[in-house]
Amino acid sequence: MKWFSFNKEIAMDLGTANTIIISDGKIVVDEPSVVALDRHTERMIAVGGKAKMMYEKTSPKIRTIRPLRDGVIADFNACEQMMRGLIKMVPQGSRLFAPSLKMVIGVPSGSTEVELRAVRDSAEHAGGREVYLIYEPMAAAIGVGIDVLAAEGNMIVDIGGGSTEIAVISLGGIVADKSLRVAGDELTADIQEYMSRQHNVKVSERMAERIKINVGSALTDLGDEAPEDYVVHGPNKITALPMEVPVCYQEIAHCLEKTIAKIEAAVLSALEETPPEIYADIVHNGIYLTGGGALLRGLSKRLQDKINIPFHVDEDPLHSVAKGTGVALKNIQDYTFLM
Repeated sequence: MKWFSFNKEIAMDLGTANTIIISDGKIVVDEPSVVALDRHTERMIAVGGKAKMMYEKTSPKIRTIRPLRDGVIADFNACEQMMRGLIKMVPQGSRLFAPSLKMVIGVPSGSTEVELRAVRDSAEHAGGREVYLIYEPMAAAIGVGIDVLAAEGNMIVDIGGGSTEIAVISLGGIVADKSLRVAGDELTADIQEYMSRQHNVKVSERMAERIKINVGSALTDLGDEAPEDYVVHGPNKITALPMEVPVCYQEIAHCLEKTIAKIEAAVLSALEETPPEIYADIVHNGIYLTGGGALLRGLSKRLQDKINIPFHVDEDPLHSVAKGTGVALKNIQDYTFLM
């Protein structure tokens, strides 16, 4: 047993949908960003996957919360408790005292000073002694292997749960960026609304998420990659009688059209603000697509056909930001952080 406190270094992707923690170069925590609290005492009951299992299924005595909305903290107390709970999952061995934490955390590039302060305060209250913040698109670019310090332009589109981060990067800085509070959660909400309007069936947020995973698409023609129809069960919103509704990917593509069009417009807007020399680099290098939204069927092809620039989907898009924060943690002296 170690008798004195020690320093522990962790990198965190504090996401709207999932929080990922890297320690010693490895992903040690990958859990949903959900916490369950006792409604009367505010004591934490569960966090991560266990809390998500309780989401939308609890009694009135327990409230399950997603502390982040649109990529930023919506419930300060719940976020602090969630971070404490997730940090406790990091393997630490048998020690007498809690570690002194050195942390690098990814944040949306469109965050306000108040939102940045909220993240920093939550991290410090959760045990952080040295807290560094890095913009998520910069972290994602580092995570996919781009040399962000080079005198060469690159573009990254990171579609997360709560926000879409678009950035043009050169010489270690962000030249042009767009932060859109439209991403995976918006797509899920679109599906919920569509199922209610088109099929008169109530579906939960979790069910809408399953529909998106199973038959979500950005194109109405996927050819050989087309998924089978997904059968949805739920109550009729008028009679409350049970319904069984098969859903195909073409109708989901139509219902997601408006939200995907917003992402397209934001990418084009960022390109319009890009200096010509860097624009030429981007055309040559292509645009990198990361985040959970990158897994939406047909999205990279749709964007490529619309913008006429190749789109590259990272091999592990869900962990791009987390990997980038891990690299930044090991090389604090090389990167620019938000103070």
